[in-house]
Amino acid sequence: MTYRVELSARARKDFNALDRDLESRLAARIDELALNPHDPRISGTLTGLGNLRKSRVGGWRIIFTLDDVNHVVYVITIGRRGQVYRRLS
Repeated sequence: MTYRVELSARARKDFNALDRDLESRLAARIDELALNPHDPRISGTLTGLGNLRKSRVGGWRIIFTLDDVNHVVYVITIGRRGQVYRRLS
């Protein structure tokens, strides 16, 4: 079952600020998440932060949550590894 992907306003702003190469790499990963967001090779849980999950693309992270009932991936934010986790706290 394919999941629908929804980007928050913050994630959309983050995504639009990227260069084309990085944007295409992250878009490809988001497409992979839509196909199977629970695949441990492309995503993992964030410990201590409830039901948030992360996906790593080089030094960048996609932070998202899942609605398994409605099959939706909600992308919360996209950013560099060192910065993205500070946004969450």
